[in-house]
This record gives sequence, C-alpha cells and structure tokens, in this order.
Amino acid sequence: MSKPLIMVSSVTYAMKGKQILNSMGIRSEIERTPKRDMKNGCGYSLYVPKDTDEAERILKENNIKVLGRAERGKPK
Repeated sequence: MSKPLIMVSSVTYAMKGKQILNSMGIRSEIERTPKRDMKNGCGYSLYVPKDTDEAERILKENNIKVLGRAERGKPK
C-alpha cells in the first residue's frame, strides 16, 4: 500500500501545514520526500493518510506552497 505525500517548498511550510491540518481534524505527519520525487524545495512532505485532496486544497488556501504529490512505497 502506498502513502500519499503532499510536497511542500520548505520545512517551515511543512510545520505550518501540519499545524493547520491538525487544527482542522486532518491527521498529517512530516516526512522526507523520496529522492526520486525531489524536484525543487527542501525535500519535505506531509503524509496525509485520509482526505489528501481536501488537505491539499486547505494548504493552498492557507498560502502553503505545494509543489505537487508523491507516494512512498508505491508498488512497482
């Protein structure tokens, strides 16, 4: 099973994003972005096990710079 990750542009945005999501009842954890998915930014993502689309929308509405999506443990 894969883990959906929302890639952000800095560890500061990851910490802010986690706080925003948790305050809205959406569980999230800060993780390192898999190297294969690192394009720009510092290499941090938010793992959001449920409501990932809603979480990404909330982050963007709160001016958290989202770089895209990645998955950890995606089957080959």
